[in-house]
Amino acid sequence: MSSSNFVYSLYLVAFAVLLHTAFGADPLFHFCSNPENFTANGPYETNLNKLTSSLYLKTPPTGFGMSNVGDKPDQTYGLALCRGDVATSDCKTCVADASGEIRKRCPYNKAAIIWYDNCLFKYSDKDFFGQVDYKNRFYMWNVQIVSEPEAFNQKTKGLLSKLAKDAYATPKLYAVGEMELGKSKKLYGLTQCTRDLSSTDCKKCLDGIIGELPSCCDGKEGGRVVGGSCNFRYEIYPFVNA
Repeated sequence: MSSSNFVYSLYLVAFAVLLHTAFGADPLFHFCSNPENFTANGPYETNLNKLTSSLYLKTPPTGFGMSNVGDKPDQTYGLALCRGDVATSDCKTCVADASGEIRKRCPYNKAAIIWYDNCLFKYSDKDFFGQVDYKNRFYMWNVQIVSEPEAFNQKTKGLLSKLAKDAYATPKLYAVGEMELGKSKKLYGLTQCTRDLSSTDCKKCLDGIIGELPSCCDGKEGGRVVGGSCNFRYEIYPFVNA
């Protein structure tokens, strides 16, 4: 992603938050990430349709699916990931919504990615499996500022760093946890990677985005850095399903 796209994404974050608050099921963000287009009703679109159907079937049972369809130069690669606490039925709904919505927003792009609260959906004409996605990324944050930012920032980084280690050590590459803040308050966190990554690359990806905390969420009560290969979220209220 170019620097201009990334800056643009930051300006749109507040708008994305408002949309999500108002409608719930709307996407958090998307990128039409390849300037090359495909021809309507051509072989690439046929393969993309087959890929979409494959991911719709593969993803819900385990929360993750990846597939490729066709032969070069019309081969398509894609994956879908549901948040680790999401029920199978909600995962299925999210993948269906995401795959339909991204085709509306990026109708002839050979590569695109879209995020919802419950899932992400990504496809490309290039084989990206097993590679950390450094291009597609955006921030979200709570506009409320904590009373003691420096101490809060340290605790936030500590919790997320621990959860990065936990996620790296689990087959689902997913972890959640909490930390006492005092005065009956808690900090809640989540880390997750797409499962095409090795555990080592998952840790590298999470460490990288946790390093962006000062840019994203300095002193904010909640925040997220969301990418094409990994993401984190923290809040001062519970946000994962039991």
